Amino acid sequence: MCRNFLRALVTYTAAIMMLAAAAFADDRHDRAIREEVWAIPITLPMIAYVVRPVGRGPFPLVVMNHGVSLNQRERGFFPLVEFRDAAMWFARRGYMVVAPSGSGYGAAALDDPKRGLYSLFFSKVGNCDNPNFRDAGRAVALIDKWIIEYMTAQGLIVPDNVIVVGQSAGGWAAIALSSENLPGVRAIVTFAAGRGGRVGGRPNNNCAPDRLVAATGEFGRTARTPMLWIYIENDTFFGPALSRRMHQAYTGAGGNAEYHLLPPFGSDGHFLVSSPDGLPLWTPLVGAFLDKHN
Repeated sequence: MCRNFLRALVTYTAAIMMLAAAAFADDRHDRAIREEVWAIPITLPMIAYVVRPVGRGPFPLVVMNHGVSLNQRERGFFPLVEFRDAAMWFARRGYMVVAPSGSGYGAAALDDPKRGLYSLFFSKVGNCDNPNFRDAGRAVALIDKWIIEYMTAQGLIVPDNVIVVGQSAGGWAAIALSSENLPGVRAIVTFAAGRGGRVGGRPNNNCAPDRLVAATGEFGRTARTPMLWIYIENDTFFGPALSRRMHQAYTGAGGNAEYHLLPPFGSDGHFLVSSPDGLPLWTPLVGAFLDKHN
């Protein structure tokens, strides 16, 4: 069943790539890049948006994780390219960017006797009375590990020069990944990271914030990978008071994270990284951070 799904996925993706994989150059930049759509045959096959410099490589790798929509119907139609402008910014700096689609959506289970049982519930943290923030983060972090392993095995990337980037639930997964200190991951960048925001669609109404802070501290106890945390003053999912508590818990437990709170952006700063207008606000911070850790 998995092989049939993968075969259909590859066929579908090949058709898309014929339309989307032409070389792309921007007059404002010297480096030419190309955009593609890939089917990545990892344990749980994924479709991913890939943008990379033109050339043979290998290139350093950026893995980008999107968040989770509060609307169940929207989760079934999440756009394939969520952070296109941000991804292209990384590619013009020389990175190969892989942004898996769906690594925060729905529930998937693969039962393969050759590989064991994997039950990954990406969009669920459970009831707000007893949420499981820890496992929700680790599940998507596992996808990141599989992608890094696959790209390394294919000889497509520089294996000891990987950056992980995530927004919202994808940023929470990146915090979870930091606790594992993967040898090839040099640094991690998060935007508006967290889980359980806007319960019932209400601004600044968080699901068990004390438990989220506690889980952040738990990840921080073993995390040593350098991180950059970016939050925005008018984020209605994870406001300044909560994000500061999370950072205190993480660094107080031993984690290594820079915290930056940016001024209000648009109607909801939670979506800063997905807007091309946000590039001038966050790219200087991220550029300096990457230069420091590369």
